Amino acid sequence: MKLEGKIAIVTGASRGIGLEVAKQLGKGGATVVINGLDEEQGNARVQELTEAGISAEFRCFDVTNESQVTEHVQAIGEKHGKIDILVNNAGGLGGRSRFEEMTTEFYRAVLALNLDSVFFASRAAIPYLKKGTNPTIINVTSNAAWNAGGPGAGMYGTSKAGVHTITRALAKDLAEYGIRVNAVSPGTIDTDFHQQIKSTKPEVFQSWAKNIMLGRLGQPSDIAGVVAFLASADAAFITAETIQIGGGQALGI
Repeated sequence: MKLEGKIAIVTGASRGIGLEVAKQLGKGGATVVINGLDEEQGNARVQELTEAGISAEFRCFDVTNESQVTEHVQAIGEKHGKIDILVNNAGGLGGRSRFEEMTTEFYRAVLALNLDSVFFASRAAIPYLKKGTNPTIINVTSNAAWNAGGPGAGMYGTSKAGVHTITRALAKDLAEYGIRVNAVSPGTIDTDFHQQIKSTKPEVFQSWAKNIMLGRLGQPSDIAGVVAFLASADAAFITAETIQIGGGQALGI
């Protein structure tokens, strides 16, 4: 993908899908600004990206903290004079809790991590996206947005369903400025997100592939390739879409 001269922000990019997205965008020629909570880890990732010939920066901030998000996104926009690509990747399960026992604190924390973060970053980036070329926002939702998640993951699924809807709402709101907004919806991807079950019940983790039509678990590169496409001029007439990337998992077998 041709992304030379583009300025891209990828939240939650110290590892997993976010890091692979940053690599793909960087290989296309974009300057990538990655975000995370661990400064040492973030700086190590920047070094890794730089050694691969990618122009990269790291910003340490909490995506659930409104003032931090606004401050850093604005600083990126002011430094570069624009933002072309915003990938709202940061998110997580936040733990598991059935609704009967769920605390309000847990409820709000999961919602903040997966949905507030998208709102805060998108709102702060819009003035700079207006200055970009073929500007775009790409959100990361989940197959849990469609099936409501597994046991105890109902709030995760609910928050990710919100990401699906805010994607369409943003697309409507920003179309007049030529800003496209889309989302990707990963199925089961082999990342640290599933580390607990991978380490305690590896046979269960591997068995999940049996429920995927293509017969394998997804890899971060499967997601990153689609994100890079959506960020490119090849996708210039695509907006308000959520692309499911799950090897046919959503249909079941």
